Amino acid sequence: MAITLGVGFISGTFVLTDTMDKGVSKTFAKSADKVDFAVLPKNDDSDEGIPAEILQKVGALPGVTDVQGLVQGDAALVGKDGKAVGDFPTVGMSVPSGRLLRYDVDKGRPPSGGGETVLDTKLAKREGYAVGDTVSVLGPKDRPHAFKVVGLVDFGIDQEASFRGAVGFDPATAMLMTGEKTYRELDVAGGDEAAVKAAAGAAYNVYTGEELGARLARAAGADTKIIRTGLLIFGLVALLVSALVIYNTFSILIAQRMREMALLRCVGATRRQVFGGVLAESAVVGLAGSLLGLLAGVGLGEGALVAVNRLNDNIAVAGPSLAVRTIVLGLAVGIVVTVLSALLPARAATRVAPIAALRADLEPGTGRFRLGRARTAIAVVLGAAGLALGLLASVAMEKGESAMFAVAFAGGVFFLAVIAAMPALVRPLGRLAGAVPARLGGVPGRLAVANAQRAPRRTATTTIALTVGVGLMSLFAVVAASGKATASHKLAEQFPVQFQIRTQDYDGRLPHALGEALRRQPEVAGVVEERRQDTEVGGEDGEIATITTSALGTILKPDIEQGTLAAALKPGTAMVDEGTAKAPGRGVGQTVQVRTARGTVPVKIAAVYGIGAGLDGIVVPEADFTRYFGARDPIGIYVKTRDDVPASQARAAVDEAARPYPAAKVASSAEFEETLGKAIDMVLMIFGGLLGLAIVIALFGIANTLTLSVVERTRESALLRALGLTRRQLRRMLSIEALVMAVIGAFTGVVLGIGFGWAATNAMAADSVFALPYLQVVAFVVLAGAAGTLAAVMPARRAAKTSIVESLAHD
Repeated sequence: MAITLGVGFISGTFVLTDTMDKGVSKTFAKSADKVDFAVLPKNDDSDEGIPAEILQKVGALPGVTDVQGLVQGDAALVGKDGKAVGDFPTVGMSVPSGRLLRYDVDKGRPPSGGGETVLDTKLAKREGYAVGDTVSVLGPKDRPHAFKVVGLVDFGIDQEASFRGAVGFDPATAMLMTGEKTYRELDVAGGDEAAVKAAAGAAYNVYTGEELGARLARAAGADTKIIRTGLLIFGLVALLVSALVIYNTFSILIAQRMREMALLRCVGATRRQVFGGVLAESAVVGLAGSLLGLLAGVGLGEGALVAVNRLNDNIAVAGPSLAVRTIVLGLAVGIVVTVLSALLPARAATRVAPIAALRADLEPGTGRFRLGRARTAIAVVLGAAGLALGLLASVAMEKGESAMFAVAFAGGVFFLAVIAAMPALVRPLGRLAGAVPARLGGVPGRLAVANAQRAPRRTATTTIALTVGVGLMSLFAVVAASGKATASHKLAEQFPVQFQIRTQDYDGRLPHALGEALRRQPEVAGVVEERRQDTEVGGEDGEIATITTSALGTILKPDIEQGTLAAALKPGTAMVDEGTAKAPGRGVGQTVQVRTARGTVPVKIAAVYGIGAGLDGIVVPEADFTRYFGARDPIGIYVKTRDDVPASQARAAVDEAARPYPAAKVASSAEFEETLGKAIDMVLMIFGGLLGLAIVIALFGIANTLTLSVVERTRESALLRALGLTRRQLRRMLSIEALVMAVIGAFTGVVLGIGFGWAATNAMAADSVFALPYLQVVAFVVLAGAAGTLAAVMPARRAAKTSIVESLAHD
């Protein structure tokens, strides 16, 4: 089952992503089939498009029956509430008519003329618009324009349009509404490839329709590669847990067959034959599990496809794709992991002496356990190294990505130390985990706790598999809680405003009249305006910002790391964030040359502030900014309301002031915090679901261990029954034993998760706030204990059904 689940997850990942790739390829091939040739800029990242002159030259070629330029830019649709819809501006696109129309028209017809538009079908449904309605769309400078909806179009092949929603116009109107001056692409019907290439020139690439479809599919396929990589990481975690379960199972089986193998040695079997026999058995088990895993993978992949399609039906889906690569990889991984996991047990089998066939031992693995000098040394060295590296990364290293990777490596090293030391920890942890069950469970409870401690190696290997899953879950929970706490702390400390107003793209400008309207509202205590201007700084492209002077130090409180805020507010000065200050010539006391409307002026850097204060880059005093660049509308407005005004009344006042401006989007700090919290919770839920497979496999390991222990204790259980232990008490004993093992594994995982969660939080940023999600951590241990008890149901029923007389006669 462990191999089946592990291989099923990995093969299901390939089935999912291969099928998505196949669906994407078919969709783009169908769309590009309408095009004979396509002209695109050679540099995909370049902002320079294709000028109209090239379109005219290609259109004049012999044999060319039609040529259309693809126009794409921002054109925000206004909803029925008078505000631009969505969190991002809808995409304004050119929608041609005729053969070169590459989108599916679901209803109506393509637009023709300056007063017509088409809407993305899902966008229209969400906003309540239909064919025949009149809608308002914001053009350049956020001026509203009225259009009649003449069609609903599926823009699904365009990823950006499907994400943000789209409004379509004829090509000429699309240029006017988006403000674009060039084309993203030219689609050509008819003509000759050589002639099209000659007309386009060396600055552009020319593709056939088939080549265009393949190119678009490759670009879209990059998303499935990211999905595949992410899922495979969790699949490898599941396989690691599977390996621990398989190792433990074979170790128990070899120990149980000690007399049988000794007898084989007595009748002439060599060590090599015994070793090969165990590995052959593991290979057969791995093959069987892998074959079942491939079948499970097809089912998992198909289920994931259905789920993905329901979440986003723009994602193309074809029939399940089980590639030869997936089959070979699944079988190879399953068999190799199983055989490798069985190597140590197989080696132990070769050490069985023939004389062991004459002995009647206790339950294998029981008795007094000593960690041994070598193992103790390994555990101490690895543990000390992991702790030292973790502390170094979280306290001494520069915060950021490198420190996070160092913490992850330290966690892996320390986990190896835990694996080495776990057998010695089983008895003290068993006493801790079994304290309450032993007291409340009576004789069966005390027997169960003793049973969990009697074979430390076996219990350690069983519980460490559960530690992996619960530890990672705890780590993610701590990091998520700390991330939310840090965001909340920064928001409250450095930017204590209730509302933020920006345009959808965060780059547009808001009218100055909006700020004045807000200041006139009696509910408003303060209005902060942020302005920015692109210019040349120190001979390079840069940006200069300013903030309302009266807000600095009162509403907005940047953390000044060098210099003083007062010095940075003097004429001719500036303050920079700590990242900018690290660049050559941008430190405190240095002067940079800034190009302004009146020529280049020197600006002295007087202070350095910490990132996170709602500012970034070079910030100059408000009066200087106006002198440098003239009056500029703000790109953002922050509103602080009076403390004695109810939140609902304050929101209504801000919305009323912003109502005449469709592009102005109002967001409250509470909404921002809630949105961030939901996003973090969603990521945590996804991680939890993916790690759930590793936890399920670990629970199979507990069930495996108990089942094999029941076989070993057949006579012992019968003797207990003969002495008066009831079937119900026997079942309770095994359930409590599973509970104790599960709590040992979960408790160890929680401790590791909290410890390295703290280290990871400190490694992220200097001002990170550590938060411990107590309820989640306790829930992990409780749920693990309940799941462990559930895993004991079948072994307990098997033990309780066994005949006392037959069991006492068992040898």
